[in-house]
Amino acid sequence: MQEAPETNTITQEKEIPNSTGQKDIVEDTAQSKPAQSDSTEPEYPKGIKLVLVVFSLNLGLFCGGLDNTILSTAIPKITDEFHALNDVGWYASSYLLTVCALQLTWGKLYTFCSIKWTYLVSLLIFEVGSVIAGSAPNSTALIIGRAISGIGTGGVGTGAYNLIAIAAPPHQRPTLIGIVGGMYGFASIAGPLMGGAFTDNKHLTWRWCFYINLPLGAITAAFIFLFVRSNKATAAKLSFVDKIKQLDLPGLTCLVPGVICLLLALQWGGAMYEWNNGRIIALLTLGFIFLIAFICIQIYSGENATVPPHIFTNRNIWASALFGSCITGCFFVMLYYIPIWFQAIKGASAIRSGVMNIPMVLSFVVFSLICGTLTTITGHFVPFAYVAVVLLSIGSGLLSTLDVDSGSAKWIGYQIIFGAGIGFGLPTALVAPGVALPLKDAPIGTASIVFCENLIAAVMVSVAQNIFTNQLLTNLKEYVPSIDGNTVVSAGALRIQSLVPKEYYTATLIAYNKSLVHTFYVGVALACLSVSGAVVLKWQNVRPKEKKDIEKDAEKDAEKDTKKNNPDAL
Repeated sequence: MQEAPETNTITQEKEIPNSTGQKDIVEDTAQSKPAQSDSTEPEYPKGIKLVLVVFSLNLGLFCGGLDNTILSTAIPKITDEFHALNDVGWYASSYLLTVCALQLTWGKLYTFCSIKWTYLVSLLIFEVGSVIAGSAPNSTALIIGRAISGIGTGGVGTGAYNLIAIAAPPHQRPTLIGIVGGMYGFASIAGPLMGGAFTDNKHLTWRWCFYINLPLGAITAAFIFLFVRSNKATAAKLSFVDKIKQLDLPGLTCLVPGVICLLLALQWGGAMYEWNNGRIIALLTLGFIFLIAFICIQIYSGENATVPPHIFTNRNIWASALFGSCITGCFFVMLYYIPIWFQAIKGASAIRSGVMNIPMVLSFVVFSLICGTLTTITGHFVPFAYVAVVLLSIGSGLLSTLDVDSGSAKWIGYQIIFGAGIGFGLPTALVAPGVALPLKDAPIGTASIVFCENLIAAVMVSVAQNIFTNQLLTNLKEYVPSIDGNTVVSAGALRIQSLVPKEYYTATLIAYNKSLVHTFYVGVALACLSVSGAVVLKWQNVRPKEKKDIEKDAEKDAEKDTKKNNPDAL
């Protein structure tokens, strides 16, 4: 059952210029492969060139990961300078909104434009946004810069995995995906640490939270420009007008406002406004209307849709999207709320809580590399999806048992198990497009998975926020009824000890811990739910076939075609 997809994946890279459809590609390449000469083999960077390409892709994703969290410790200084406390939410939201809203559009661009040059353009947009944010004279300019950076980040994130597809042969890609994927998690934790270091340094300011992207981005662009060949053979040769049509502008017109309305409702609901507020109801209503319209346009547009049906109905693509979304949602819930546990329960500073979070990140990075290496050695990625489900469920479940008196052995050990599950899960979700789809379709397949992951992560963090807030108010009322719960909630985790009277401090910590545990249950549920995607994944080999195996496949396909077209011939 699985040989045909493997042949399709490998031979597609050499037959794309003459392909007219997926079915024809499989048949033509299977039959013509043996006759091809070695001269038609794709030229991949090797040795030091490949090392520099992977290094540069890591730098690019490191910048994106930093931008996601680096402002968390710098915001107090920014609000002091701009006197715009009400804009704090927009510093993160403007970035997140543009990342999610344009993710699929970048995937579409990668399908018919050069992957190399599209990546460099997205990196340039990200750098422009960083310059605007870093030099912002006021809060509005900072928000605009963050939004522009988000546009670029959507392309940089998707492009990194697509560049791997043209920089390395199929059997090496899982290892490289593991290396590159682990960097994002590392950067997410390094962000608050670096933000705090820049902000507190006498010779630097919070503006270096953005300026740091400039030299890192320049190095990335230089290595990609020098050592990655432009994939002209796999980029569709379309006229400018046809490319505009391929962008699916009607779908884009519905997708962007739909995502923005939905995310704004989730960001504001229960925090800035009550859920029954007219603004929140209107945003949710408009968001669902736009997204339903987008789905209808996709169905009507067929193969010209932003996400063509033959891609997202592919079993391994939608299963990977489901699996990866659960893994990513679980990761971000824990990534946001474990530091709060350290700050509130253990009295750690913002920077120290980041240091205490390092066991999870190091485990994530190490096991991402192990997962990619084992996938390359065994040729299969599906087994590691099951490993991820088991480790992630155990790790998140153990983290939900933390209490006020939990020692370092527990919170370090639990984080290591949890990080291992993330390390096995995230790279595995992104291997599928390179195996299940022809090379020309892999970009939009990858973008679809990343889009679902980012959207679900944003939704789940908002869900976790509302659960935490409601639980904290309820628990404070139960354990310390004499204290105003709203005051404790608005004060934040770092000010509990100074805000709460000494005689109520222990009870307040118990209430806080219980609320965080309920929030961790969101991560536990997502970890368990990820199995629903893992069990659907189809076993496919990522390693290339030998010539004799391809010839056998060609003979089998020819025999099947003969039986299908002329049943009486045999």
